[in-house]
Amino acid sequence: MEAFFRSGHVADLILFVLAAEAVLLTLWRRRTGRGPGTPAILALVLPGVALVLALRLALTGAWWGWIGLALTGALAAHLLDLGQRLRR
Repeated sequence: MEAFFRSGHVADLILFVLAAEAVLLTLWRRRTGRGPGTPAILALVLPGVALVLALRLALTGAWWGWIGLALTGALAAHLLDLGQRLRR
């Protein structure tokens, strides 16, 4: 289990789950016409993707600048999502 975490594969698993969530929400929207649209789905999952990417980088010993860039991307994506929600 330790190797699973140290290798960053735990983050890969979480990224897979986030991608599956986005795909399932999109398919549900297309089938039922209910639920968030594609831009809202992307705004919903993108901050989490960036945070998990930062986690993966940290677990694998990446340069701190890449980790900071991923965290900055998470903040930007979060603010985009927040802005969309406040406009509704």
